[in-house]
Amino acid sequence: MSITLRLAWRNLWRQPRRTWLTAGAMVFSNVLLIFLIALQLGTYQAMIDNTLGAFSGHLQVQRSGYKENQRIRQVVPRIRDVAEELRSGLGLNSVAARGEAFALASSASRTYGIRIIGVEPEFEPRASRIPSLVNAGRFLDDPVAPEIVVGEILALNLKAQVGDELTILGSARDGSFAAAVVNIVGVFDSGLDELDRSLAQMPLEFFQETFAMNGAGHAVVINAPGLFEVESVAEKANSLLPRGQNLVVHDWNDLQPGLRQAIQADLIGSWFMYGILVILVMFSVLNTQLMSVLERTKEFGIVLSLGLSSGRLGRLVLLETVLIGLIGLALGVALGGIATSWFETHGFTYPGMEEMAQQFNVPDRFYPDLNAISLFAGPVVVFAGSVLAAIYPMARLHWLRPVQAMRSA
Repeated sequence: MSITLRLAWRNLWRQPRRTWLTAGAMVFSNVLLIFLIALQLGTYQAMIDNTLGAFSGHLQVQRSGYKENQRIRQVVPRIRDVAEELRSGLGLNSVAARGEAFALASSASRTYGIRIIGVEPEFEPRASRIPSLVNAGRFLDDPVAPEIVVGEILALNLKAQVGDELTILGSARDGSFAAAVVNIVGVFDSGLDELDRSLAQMPLEFFQETFAMNGAGHAVVINAPGLFEVESVAEKANSLLPRGQNLVVHDWNDLQPGLRQAIQADLIGSWFMYGILVILVMFSVLNTQLMSVLERTKEFGIVLSLGLSSGRLGRLVLLETVLIGLIGLALGVALGGIATSWFETHGFTYPGMEEMAQQFNVPDRFYPDLNAISLFAGPVVVFAGSVLAAIYPMARLHWLRPVQAMRSA
């Protein structure tokens, strides 16, 4: 094996320019794959955080069946106590209780159907970004005041602004009419038209009084420290829930199924492009090794006639390919890791990104996520593809006839 390894290494440098061109193609592909995969994973992380942080959170505790039907009677009893127990048990402040109802909101000139969310003013800023996105007036600060904050598009549709009054009419939990007059104290711009067009928030205690909730609510929102901690936080939260109330914990996959589907669709398209890049590298390696075999046809014929087996020659060609692949893998991982780590620290942006970020309230820079998967997944696939590309040159050696090979020019 040591002799075969030395021969393979020497054979690579019989044509150093060709060897470096082939290894260079692999290095370039590996650097590109590392950066693109890391950027893609970082973009998904930012997209998930931005979508979940806007309103829904990583987890929600609800009454079983509420997510599908959203009926006002499907409640979490003593919801503020449940939220406090979860805050204490999980050791997280990013836990907030909410109530939810649909009602008609009337301004001086227009009436629209809206989605009203009762929130805890003290804890809601830790559970969603909406309090930080108020661009006119202020967010709620009194748990019992008849106040409301509305989305920017909703305010335009109602022709209302900060300081105006809205009349709320809806159906209470006990079947009676829910009615209230509230003051608009703030207008938010989340960058999501669906929220800005229909969503309004009022203090939870005032919401419970208006809709006859008797201390109940509909959801406890939980934000985990990170996406990878969601599963463990969900398990612990489930163990802390009061028994006999038919409560369930939904994670972000249940709350936002379209988000995962969008990511999966993007992954399919991306891996198709990555596959094309790997195939191009495979053809480059195939061309290099095939030329190397054809150039040494006479030499191979001589050693075959001396009794060397075609299988050992095939292993020699395979080992040459493995050595080129290892050079490309090592240099690609090193250079790709260095380049991507720089962007992981400083971020990646492009012209027009800042304007788009301001419009949709998203980060103005993407930060690649450099981890074991993004660092090695692409280069390992390129390496494996390169080794597979050596199969045809190896197969030609099994078909080689010593006499004919020695007569070749």
